Amino acid sequence: MSKAEQTRQFIVEQTAAIFNEKGYAGTSLADLTHATGLTKGGIYGNFENKDEVALAAFDYNFNRVTQYIKEQILATDHAIERLLVYPKVYRNFLTIPFLKPGCPILNTATEADDTHPQLRERAAKALSFWKTSIENQVKRGIKRGEIKSATQPTEVAVIVMSLIEGAIMQAKVTGKPTELRIAMNFLALHINSLKA
Repeated sequence: MSKAEQTRQFIVEQTAAIFNEKGYAGTSLADLTHATGLTKGGIYGNFENKDEVALAAFDYNFNRVTQYIKEQILATDHAIERLLVYPKVYRNFLTIPFLKPGCPILNTATEADDTHPQLRERAAKALSFWKTSIENQVKRGIKRGEIKSATQPTEVAVIVMSLIEGAIMQAKVTGKPTELRIAMNFLALHINSLKA
């Protein structure tokens, strides 16, 4: 990795949590310079503008969440256990340091749906990737006889994603994990009901 690539990576890593917590509009240049210890020229010498930093920060945040969940999923082989990773992880998301500011997809989607087309597109692609991942887990489970054959993969994916994102939103707004735990317990029951 070249020195320029290292600097870009440093900027992204230092600003990712700020963008996830404050959003695109709420993150100022002063926030970026404070987080990185670099000057405006140091940041914009490596990125064309704030948009480019924000897009890279979203990718970084989403990749961290995806990698964390992927590691948990690959730790088990049974399809139901793999799906149960979602309520297990998100039940306690407030205790996972890089998830404390919230889900990057939810945070970005709610802010950028009408105001920032590039971020909205990134969030939409992330949702599509997540949906496909869940659908593939369900299809794999059906094929292996671990999930009921009548199960609809898309239906499961939509339910999982909607329950997680809605519960996270409630937990973030209230500052309390109660509703999140209730929703994740319900989600775990639903997933277990799919067992063949």
